[in-house]
Amino acid sequence: MNPNAPETLGPHYFEKIYQANPDPWQFETSPYEREKYLASLLALPLEHYHRGFEVGGSIGVLTRMLAARCDRLLSIDISPIAQRRARSRCSDQRHVVFQIMQFPRETPPQTFDLIVLSEVGYYLSERDLLIARDWIVHALQPGGHLLLVHWTPFVEDYPLSGDEVHDRFLEVTPTPLNRLYHARKAKYRIDVLGRPPLRG
Repeated sequence: MNPNAPETLGPHYFEKIYQANPDPWQFETSPYEREKYLASLLALPLEHYHRGFEVGGSIGVLTRMLAARCDRLLSIDISPIAQRRARSRCSDQRHVVFQIMQFPRETPPQTFDLIVLSEVGYYLSERDLLIARDWIVHALQPGGHLLLVHWTPFVEDYPLSGDEVHDRFLEVTPTPLNRLYHARKAKYRIDVLGRPPLRG
């Protein structure tokens, strides 16, 4: 692995962004984000999941949508500023739990039947992405689904591109994960990977 490769973007990067703008990526107002969220939810193979895990929930716009599809949902983020807004947005959703975590250095102990990595994988170094991938493979329950959604145009600040994120995950298909869905839009792509259910 290249020793000069870009490092994972840390907490200070995101705190600076959220201090300057409470919704820096226009999650609340952008037609692009709205269309992408709806396409992401439509890509999920199941209408309902028992335990979901969202990495990088930000200010909670997608979190609230995912909450309607999960009995329990854990949403993590690296930014306390963003997560305060997410908690407020989802304050009536008692089954949603929020935690500050620096993923994949910190990970929850549970397993999940839905894991969502949306617009966050390219903030990781390649090394950390592979660590995250290995953890996700083991944390995903048999029959569970991984939703990957990422912006594909080049962004100078980001260690990886959206395509690189998805391609690293596709390296572990068809085993231990299967690709169940793929869509490429003008500026983002969606892949859904599944862990095969137990036989018998």
